[in-house]
Amino acid sequence: DPRGLYTCEIEGKRRKLQVHYRMCQNCIEVDAATISGIVMADVVATVLLAMAVYCVTGHDRGRLSRASDRQNLIANDQLYQ
Repeated sequence: DPRGLYTCEIEGKRRKLQVHYRMCQNCIEVDAATISGIVMADVVATVLLAMAVYCVTGHDRGRLSRASDRQNLIANDQLYQ
């Protein structure tokens, strides 16, 4: 850690230099409460999104299919092509 108070002595003269060090220009310190809040908000948003998708596409509401279930059968004497 390069931060701290440095002393330089040249020909009997002492000079002090205070060094402040930062790793990046736009750093933000985040505490544990903020991280846990972000994680909880993400979990809640994911659950709500999953519920919304389930409600929209999750289950059949008893609608009949447009496709016909009937099959056309051919007589015994007809040739299958």
